[in-house]
Amino acid sequence: MTLELRVIIRHLGMLLLVLSGVLAAVATFALGSDVLRGLPDHSHAQALLYSAACGLLLACLLIATGRSSSQQIGQREALLLVGLAWLGGAAVSALPYRFWAGLRPDAAETPHAFDSFLDCFFEAMSGLTTTGATILESIGTVPDSLLLWRALTQWLGGLGIVVLFVAVLPMLGVGGRRIYRLEAPGPTHEGVKPRIRDTARTLWLMYVGLTVAEIIALKTCGMSWFDSLCHTFTTLATGGFSTFDASIAGFDQTSIHVVIIVFMFLAGVNFGIYYRILQGRWRGVGKDPELRLYIGILLAATVIVTSSLLSNPPEAYVAADGTRAPLGIIIRDALFQVVSVQTTTGFATADFDTWGFSAKATLMLLMFVGASAGSTGGGMKVSRILIVFKVILTELEHVYRPHVVRTTKMGRTTIHPDLKLNTLVFVVLIAVTFGAGTAALMAFETDLDITTAATASVATLNNIGPGLARVGATQNYAWFSPESKLVMTGLMVLGRLEVFAILALFMPRFWREE
Repeated sequence: MTLELRVIIRHLGMLLLVLSGVLAAVATFALGSDVLRGLPDHSHAQALLYSAACGLLLACLLIATGRSSSQQIGQREALLLVGLAWLGGAAVSALPYRFWAGLRPDAAETPHAFDSFLDCFFEAMSGLTTTGATILESIGTVPDSLLLWRALTQWLGGLGIVVLFVAVLPMLGVGGRRIYRLEAPGPTHEGVKPRIRDTARTLWLMYVGLTVAEIIALKTCGMSWFDSLCHTFTTLATGGFSTFDASIAGFDQTSIHVVIIVFMFLAGVNFGIYYRILQGRWRGVGKDPELRLYIGILLAATVIVTSSLLSNPPEAYVAADGTRAPLGIIIRDALFQVVSVQTTTGFATADFDTWGFSAKATLMLLMFVGASAGSTGGGMKVSRILIVFKVILTELEHVYRPHVVRTTKMGRTTIHPDLKLNTLVFVVLIAVTFGAGTAALMAFETDLDITTAATASVATLNNIGPGLARVGATQNYAWFSPESKLVMTGLMVLGRLEVFAILALFMPRFWREE
């Protein structure tokens, strides 16, 4: 069948229309805030307005070009649309950064990271894919309105701008289901609702509800409204962009750390479980195999990291007189980093690059595991880890009991052979992509050490943000070459769309009429 490009162009235009509308709302808020406070510099508001105008113009052109298209989206069209949605969305999201870099009063005298559109695109893609890797060496040089937009891109990317697209544009029909299945993160063994548009809306209502709850909780703990809003957006999206260079370490209140730990954990849980709870079906929640493994991994990793910090405390936990930090502080930081890394949020309360080998090795393993399927987190997903182990155990048993036929299950649900094969292929693809990314970074950066290259690769592929060594918790990605930044931008998209949706576009058969 012929690939219907017009339907792709039309719906891509509609998606950019929604994104540009959000940009216009942020621009209006920024301009109004400047006027009320009597601020003379409106360059950031202008940048947002110009970006919204460009986005709206592009959206209208795309919609007009595809106006005669059919409203049905096939599988190939859905694949291409999702890939273009992230590229187009990141390009439009990058415009405010680039416009502001040229409009700011000291643009001629003071260089800025956003002078390069590639750096702006990297930051925008890191936002929409909820990666959290930044090229900013000093976040304080960026106006509040752009920091709000930066956080908002992660919030939009949390459940996916494509899921939002399906929720607000019902004319997609059957095609909407195909888009949602490509965008919804991870393998899901239980749906939320039979109708895909209702499912998307339900997910967003729960997402908004958790957002409001965290904003109020952080404000109650002493954060400003602005910081509460930005950190809530990036917590629930498991994104990790902060308004401070020190990340969450910039807030010394334990209550703030605890609130963020709780909501990072909640964001890493399958949202289908929340739907079951809302429906009053509590009984089976505690027996959910993925949820139990998710909690078990978090607890086990916290014990290992805490033990490492106690047995070999870094300098930050030892005072000048030789006394160690209180046990509560060590447990808090260990728990925070474990939850932050496994949920792929990427916030930091400490420089974990200075921690001992066992602590760093544990965090490195968690970078691959990731959060639950159906959550806003990245990584391979806990459900896939569970499926892989069940398949391994089944095959090992088959060695000494070849005549026994045993059904592989997750809870009460039988794992279909296709899902088992899909999971194993996915794990292999992640491993291959991780290796290829590491090799590419080392090829482009001749003086790069293996630790930095490997953790930069996994941190961008699994949408985590910080890694170790030169991309550690207190570092950034500004120093990479343009070629390396392009590689890592590609890794972000591959990880966010879980490899298959993007790699399929590079197969010659995809473009043939069959």
